[in-house]
Amino acid sequence: MQISTELHWLTLTLLFTALLWMPTILNRITETGVWATLMPPQLQPKAQWAERLRRAHANAVENLVIFAPLVLAIQITGSNSALTASACMVYFYARIVHVVAYVTSVPLVRTLAFLAGFISQLFLGLTLLKLI
Repeated sequence: MQISTELHWLTLTLLFTALLWMPTILNRITETGVWATLMPPQLQPKAQWAERLRRAHANAVENLVIFAPLVLAIQITGSNSALTASACMVYFYARIVHVVAYVTSVPLVRTLAFLAGFISQLFLGLTLLKLI
């Protein structure tokens, strides 16, 4: 059995979000060593990109709490369409752009990417409510 396009993009989004912590931990290992990395963090990372990635990861998790239930509700209710599939794809790519822009400190691009993700979530919610 094949999964729907919406579930495909949700799965990719989940995997992407799940992997975002790895560069931060690798940076911590290079800055403090393996043993200190296993302990609770005492200091923020010296590398500003690592701190920005940590915050971008937190933002991705916060938004996943909204996106995932919407996608699952679309699936459960059979509200799937080419537009809901596109909204899920846009959300996935918007989150990638958001993380890259966050880490590289590109404020306008970061904001636009966040907005694209929000609009995708809004579209899914309005679809469920049969308002569009």
